[in-house]
Amino acid sequence: MKVLLGISGASGAVYGMRTGAALLSAGAELHILVTKTAWDIMAGELPGKAPPATLPARRRWMAGRLPASPGTFRLYAEDDYGIPFASGSNPPDAVVIVPCSMGMLGRIAAGVSSSVLERCADVALKERKPLVLVPRETPLSSIHLENMLTLSRAGAEILPACPGFYHRPASLEELVDFVVSRILSRLGMDAGMHPRWGEEDIR
Repeated sequence: MKVLLGISGASGAVYGMRTGAALLSAGAELHILVTKTAWDIMAGELPGKAPPATLPARRRWMAGRLPASPGTFRLYAEDDYGIPFASGSNPPDAVVIVPCSMGMLGRIAAGVSSSVLERCADVALKERKPLVLVPRETPLSSIHLENMLTLSRAGAEILPACPGFYHRPASLEELVDFVVSRILSRLGMDAGMHPRWGEEDIR
């Protein structure tokens, strides 16, 4: 499965990175597009050195955190309109934006493709490909809710980053993986990260 993973400028960069790792583990052909603001947020939220400035160095930086070989995924510049998925003639099998900022969600809902990632999301909608948007925002205004409803009606999956607790998570990683496993489930992929409801291992 050819998946475009978008990471936009909302808090929750760990969700995006963990989703990338899970997609690779599940055998997806992974393509990644990170917005400028998202790179800045990664520098503040993820441990270790901040992301470097150049695309080749960022690819190596990201590979170390997935972890994976740089050759196992494609990383595109935010302004690269040459990305194949910006055209309906070559859409990906699915687009996932995690985390998805409310600004990006609103622009996608309005059909305003002011960036490459927004254009790729627009292509997914018009070509009837799975589009999974993972907002991480609270509380939600009426505008946020209306934008989500518009996108849901257009065929997008709205999957807020709201982890469950019935599996009794013992770490932050398990909370993150709960959301990531739901993302992969919407793509028809089994992440195998935690038991399903009714199959949980009660500690």
